[in-house]
Amino acid sequence: MVDLIVITGPTATGKTALGVALAKRIDGEVVSADSMQIYRGMDIGTAKPAPAEMDGVPHHMLDVADPSERFSTAKYAAMAAACVEDIRARGRRPIVVGGTGLYIDGLIRGTDYAAAPSDPETRRAIEAEYDALGGEAFRAKLAAVDPDRAAALHPRDKKRLVRAWEVYALTGKPISWHDAQSRQAAPRYSAYTAALDFADREALYSRIDRRARAMFDQGLVDEVRRLLEAGVGPDTTAMQAIGYKEVAACLRGECTREQAAEEVCRASRRYAKRQLTWLRGRPDVHWVRWQADPGPAEIDAAARAIAENADLSA
Repeated sequence: MVDLIVITGPTATGKTALGVALAKRIDGEVVSADSMQIYRGMDIGTAKPAPAEMDGVPHHMLDVADPSERFSTAKYAAMAAACVEDIRARGRRPIVVGGTGLYIDGLIRGTDYAAAPSDPETRRAIEAEYDALGGEAFRAKLAAVDPDRAAALHPRDKKRLVRAWEVYALTGKPISWHDAQSRQAAPRYSAYTAALDFADREALYSRIDRRARAMFDQGLVDEVRRLLEAGVGPDTTAMQAIGYKEVAACLRGECTREQAAEEVCRASRRYAKRQLTWLRGRPDVHWVRWQADPGPAEIDAAARAIAENADLSA
């Protein structure tokens, strides 16, 4: 018997809709595993599910942090685990939905994030190096010693990239090695993991582009403007999210709206590639590959298959 079901995959693959369909089928509730949907006021650019999309299914771990807050994987894992335990205590099924692999791993495995050492002075020096090199070059440097962790992180994820190099600098071993040591212990939860993708890569990229451009029509520029006017700094983790950094640059006059939209499309496609790389090395993943944009019938069929294949007995 599994403790929970995970629905993951690249951005724009229909995770929200499938999570809701599955929840309705198995009397479940959704626990979000998206590192940007945790932030209040960041709705359009994160594709945060609206009440209509939730369709009456309770969703947890949305809007739990202020955009100016530093929110760690360890904090997510602790809060999400509390949600999982509450859902199970009420006799319902937890369904973890999202594309942030580190969050999902942290929740399922209960990783001891305090095991690896830290040093404020070392961290400050590494942060300065990140600023000097830029995110892409710094991530490439990390990839030379820890390709697994580098593949899982966005170049703009300064906090986690710096932390990964800090651990390597202090211990001589990559942070993924430390995590592997923690994984030798039995995981906190057993999980059935379904990963979504498209059979045709261009179909995925087309869907990503359409969604990114729709965000601009839905008011993404105004959403970013409100965040900046509320005092959310450009260097915060929240404002490094895809869509927010590009629009902030547009608002500063560094590019046009169209150029910002094009860059959001490109960044989203690159992110999808990294998410797929992260998932392909997982032997326990059950793939759901859409042939085209999934409609209600395809989503319901996938939900039924997951419910039948996951061991939900007892």
